[in-house]
Amino acid sequence: MLIKTHRDGFMHPVSSEITPQAVYRDRRDLLKLMASGAAGAGLASWASRQAFAQTARPGKLAPLPGAKSNVAGAVTMEKVTGYKDATSYNNFYEFGTDKADPAQNAHTLKTSPWAVEVEGLVKRPTRFALEDLLKLSTQEERIYRLRCVEGWSMVIPWVGYSLGKLIERVEPLGNAKFVEFITQADPKTMPFVGSRVLDWPYVEGLRMDEAMHPLTLLAFGMYGEVLPNQNGAPVRLVVPWKYGFKSGKSLVRIRFTDREPKTAWNKAAANEYGFYSNVNPNVDHPRWSQATERRIGEDGLFAKRRKTLMFNGYEAQVGQLYAGMDLKKNF
Repeated sequence: MLIKTHRDGFMHPVSSEITPQAVYRDRRDLLKLMASGAAGAGLASWASRQAFAQTARPGKLAPLPGAKSNVAGAVTMEKVTGYKDATSYNNFYEFGTDKADPAQNAHTLKTSPWAVEVEGLVKRPTRFALEDLLKLSTQEERIYRLRCVEGWSMVIPWVGYSLGKLIERVEPLGNAKFVEFITQADPKTMPFVGSRVLDWPYVEGLRMDEAMHPLTLLAFGMYGEVLPNQNGAPVRLVVPWKYGFKSGKSLVRIRFTDREPKTAWNKAAANEYGFYSNVNPNVDHPRWSQATERRIGEDGLFAKRRKTLMFNGYEAQVGQLYAGMDLKKNF
């Protein structure tokens, strides 16, 4: 469903969050990478058999297993959203504005070869091929909640490692205060790039301490497999305490800067989407309440609403990042 508002001639569709999607081609070139050692650690024992059962891979794409994460808060024991739901209800505006569009259209995305440029205020600017990114750190499986702005949420087992591992490698300069994330914008393979919905390419940003927090994930897979195209293949960001649109998909450039980046949704509608975009049930979206939510895949519109948790339930881990800030002003 596409919801539009008219404001001074601006037509603005609602963003929910960028949740990964797809079940397309079997990328066997990535399968070879998994045997390199850094990427293929094998699924480790979980805290309970229930958690392991929830995250069993669906066998749709090339396997990408992850070891158990030791990061505090990285694994929730909540019921995992079904793979079909997580890969068919997505925001990826490069492939359409309806939630079902990415799963239908993202097969055109070309994910090999792929590289990510890291530039800006760093000592070691580097162009990382995908295989080099995969080797930077051991892959971990983390079960994160993900919150959509329209009042829906998911629980997804991601595979990747803390973004901080990459940041440490490139050695940011002392005046680097923010990290900007630029995503792929190829009109030949992304049919909605060039539309007037957003200013392309899609750009997101984090403060340096947010980017360095161990929960911030550079993700290459989900459900024990490589990312489906519609879910942001081949590499994306996942910031679990923020609304999903902060987690840029199909990353091609990471830039370190001394200025707050101008992000896609903030440029489109600054009064609705602030730079921080932390999940805060006490700050309503101008057109709906954020105090409660429903889980994707649980009885649809009849699903029981649950109370929205501050910072999406990660307050103990990240609340100190915002100590002393006015979280209603800095939304």
